[in-house]
Amino acid sequence: MAMQIGSAESDGEEQLNNTINTTPLVDVMLVLLIIFLITIPVVTQTIKLELPKERNLPTQTKPENIVIAVNREGEIYWGIERLPDIETLVTRLKVEAVKEPQPEVHIRGDSEVRYESVGRVVVACQRAGIFKVGFITEPPAGVAARLP
Repeated sequence: MAMQIGSAESDGEEQLNNTINTTPLVDVMLVLLIIFLITIPVVTQTIKLELPKERNLPTQTKPENIVIAVNREGEIYWGIERLPDIETLVTRLKVEAVKEPQPEVHIRGDSEVRYESVGRVVVACQRAGIFKVGFITEPPAGVAARLP
């Protein structure tokens, strides 16, 4: 901060200039800004990856595909038939897993269902030896109009 004292000759008394000189403050701020601009790219290093692009393909439903639905209460359905427990699902999936070609399992989960319920179905598919498991979702708004 600098102060300037006027000469005694003006108006017969001394006058103080009590304004702040902001030039050094601006200089320091610009230096700090340049330092931050140089160091930020060094701090934010990441591994160079090519991330997958979003795509939404219509489901090709084949008669041999298995559709398993999980409602919001966590109940499991094979097609439209309700299954009593997860072991019944594993048993039925083991029968399908030995078929050649092996059918795909499509899981339809309610939007309000707990992830745990859908996870149990995925684990059941893994225990039965099913290799292809997919999830059926609603397309985003506006996409349905563009699909053939």
